[in-house]
Amino acid sequence: MATINPVSDLRNYNTVLEKVSYGSPVYLTVNGRGKYTIRDIAEDDEFEKTKAMLRLMCELNEGRRSGEEEGYISSEDVRAYFRGKRS
Repeated sequence: MATINPVSDLRNYNTVLEKVSYGSPVYLTVNGRGKYTIRDIAEDDEFEKTKAMLRLMCELNEGRRSGEEEGYISSEDVRAYFRGKRS
């Protein structure tokens, strides 16, 4: 369960940090509006990996769609392209 605290509570940061755990971030507000999040580092790592995976899946889907609409290139053309890059 998330905890919501005003950013001014960071004056006593130990009490705020004690509330942070995996799956239970602390949201900090400024003037009553959400501004910052404090998350467990393991949860943050998982979040970043999930974002990277989603970006990759979107790129792969875009490539598939492009291939279906514009036609795929042959594996020989791909090899020739990368051989030319090495030279």
